Amino acid sequence: MYKKFNLKLLLVIIAAVTALSAAIAAIFVIKAKQKEEDEQLEEYLDYSIQ
Repeated sequence: MYKKFNLKLLLVIIAAVTALSAAIAAIFVIKAKQKEEDEQLEEYLDYSIQ
């Protein structure tokens, strides 16, 4: 019983860390994409003004 509890707890902790890592990675990817889009828009506006 005690070993099964430890195994379940370990699996829950691993799943939580994995989910947190995926969420953080997604946030960084979204921010990088948004920054790239902003730079492209700024470049487009600079060229359209000239």
